Amino acid sequence: MTSRRDLLKAGAGLAAALGLSRAAFAQSAAGPAVAGAVPFEPKPGSWRNFQVVTTLNVAAPPGAAGPAQAWVPLPSYSADDWFRPAGNSWTTNAAAAEVVTDPVYGAQMLHLTWKDGQADPTVAITSRFATRDRATDFSRPGSVAPLSAEERALFLRATDLIPTDGLVKETSDRITAGKSGDLDKARAIYEWMVENTYRNAATRGCGTGDIASLLKSGNLGGKCADLNALYVGLVRAAGIPARDIYGLRVAPSKFGYKSLGANSEVVSKSQHCRSEVWLEGFGWVATDPADVRKVVLEEPPGKNALDDAKVTAVRAALFGAWEGNWLAYNDGHDITLPGSGGHKLGFLMYPQAQVASLSLDCLDPDSFKYVIRASEFAA
Repeated sequence: MTSRRDLLKAGAGLAAALGLSRAAFAQSAAGPAVAGAVPFEPKPGSWRNFQVVTTLNVAAPPGAAGPAQAWVPLPSYSADDWFRPAGNSWTTNAAAAEVVTDPVYGAQMLHLTWKDGQADPTVAITSRFATRDRATDFSRPGSVAPLSAEERALFLRATDLIPTDGLVKETSDRITAGKSGDLDKARAIYEWMVENTYRNAATRGCGTGDIASLLKSGNLGGKCADLNALYVGLVRAAGIPARDIYGLRVAPSKFGYKSLGANSEVVSKSQHCRSEVWLEGFGWVATDPADVRKVVLEEPPGKNALDDAKVTAVRAALFGAWEGNWLAYNDGHDITLPGSGGHKLGFLMYPQAQVASLSLDCLDPDSFKYVIRASEFAA
């Protein structure tokens, strides 16, 4: 069991050992000036090494009494060409801390339980990983090992929040009418998303990912967990495997886009969901129509037109490429939190906690409370 003082000392010592520099991060966040035609061109290159420290202080809400428990997502996604998790460690005063793996998707979380009456339930989790840019050259299809029958079925099937029939199927069929081949269909759905959806600044967090409600409303506004889930559902309805990946922005955009990076060491509200589509000859291909709409709304000066140079550059790149300033937690859906009395999540991207049977608000880190800090270090 580790005291809070020891926990803070350990964190400070680790930061010093790695030579982490707030000034260097701030300089990186400044980025290049964005003006005129912007060369937003992620390409595979050097690997970058990061650590993320997630610190929870589980605060009991007024009137709540009972034992506390928490579930914290861990980077469990792995892709040889762009993302390599490098392990997790933690210090805590919890009575028990166990890594739990979702049996369907392999999503991992640290499940912590504290004794009833434990003062200041606390944990600090350090996760390390390496990542880099990725991009697909659509002019050069290659020989790619096919998905297994089990994987194909998993990434075609409906989830609680991503149905593939009814209005989702009807919409997908309209978009892909006359298109031949999975590449043309997936690209058509991507372009439809960019043209017909919008980022809604009033949406809490990253959204809920309830795509049936989104389509039924006719109001196609939301944030990344809504819009990229809609893309995944429409693509699956067209018979093409696709998936959401839930993660966290951890560094500024090296291309100078303020809206596409974490511009502070504190990344507690920098969660971001991305999407992938499986294409024969190319394998898993990066896509992110939600970030195109984020650039439209938020990239300075804001409320940009679709034909703005900043938008067109990102729109062209984000069907096939991503920038490697992002942590991938998992690609899971319908995640059950063990020990929570059957509580299930549409996706696991935020720390979760309960005091007795009362769930804390994972979208309000200041009252929860939790802090997530990201920093880059030399290998």
